[in-house]
Amino acid sequence: MLRLDWIFSIPGSAYRLVGYLARSFKRRFWLQAAIAFLVVQLLSWSGVVPNFGLTPVAAQSTNVTNQAGGSYVDASNTPQRTVSNPTSLQATGTASLTIIKTADRGAAEPGDVVVYRLLVRNPATTPSGALTITDELPLGLQFIEESVRTSPLQFTSITTRDRSFTLDFGGASLAGGQELSVVYAALVTPDAIRGSGRNVAQAITPTSSASASNELAIRPGILADCGTLVGRVFVDKNFDGEQQAGEPGVPNAVVFMDDGNRILTDPDGLFSVANVLAGNRVGTLDLTSLPGYTLAPNLFRLADNSQSRLVQLEPGGLARMNFGVTPAFGEEQG
Repeated sequence: MLRLDWIFSIPGSAYRLVGYLARSFKRRFWLQAAIAFLVVQLLSWSGVVPNFGLTPVAAQSTNVTNQAGGSYVDASNTPQRTVSNPTSLQATGTASLTIIKTADRGAAEPGDVVVYRLLVRNPATTPSGALTITDELPLGLQFIEESVRTSPLQFTSITTRDRSFTLDFGGASLAGGQELSVVYAALVTPDAIRGSGRNVAQAITPTSSASASNELAIRPGILADCGTLVGRVFVDKNFDGEQQAGEPGVPNAVVFMDDGNRILTDPDGLFSVANVLAGNRVGTLDLTSLPGYTLAPNLFRLADNSQSRLVQLEPGGLARMNFGVTPAFGEEQG
């Protein structure tokens, strides 16, 4: 066997020879590379495996250690530091259950049908145990029960509660490496515009569980966050605040809205305003636009004995403002 001490105990003449060659060829880099290659080949022929100062890497530990610390200044104004006791967790090598949730679209509006897909996988080598799947839909999405399809396992029952449903597979489990596909549909109702569009699905076995979420952007579509105001100005002969037969409408009456809009009644005393912001809206009758008329007293609602009307307008809703007037000379009650 070739001895290492012989390889590295090069005589001084050999060093001088190396320096001479380097000066002669002006290619010290290539010369050093050739020498390094020669040394490695000699070590290989001698059966010695060089370590080059590297320490073998141990197998990755399955223990996860967590420790917290903090700094503070004590009463004597001296910086101090304290740490908590270390906490160790046993990390598992393989996830026991995984689930992915997707939808056939990223945005929807009231009236649309959204198709959701769940993919549940058992990455372990052993059966998962009895499997159940629970899914909670966001506000405004209506679950279509007859749309559910599962493969290869077939569900035995569906339990619905509020906006959530649970699929039971009768104790069946996923084999190691097996996947389960679940497809179902949901109808988007007008209430969906008040929700977040986010729902969460969960796959559960006796020993593990996994969850996944999906967020759907809800567009108002034909619905809007504004509403419509309608109303009338009429001659209230019996002072009840309602227009009956024989109580004509008053044309060209002016109603001012709290947002500055000026509204003019039509020949029948009717008016309407679209795209009004939802919330508390106030309309005021301008009596100067009705010469010869004054506000009619209301014998049933004290709030209507005012030139102004306050209504609560819901998003996409409809609210009514009526104004009863009477001739200024005091027409008798009919």
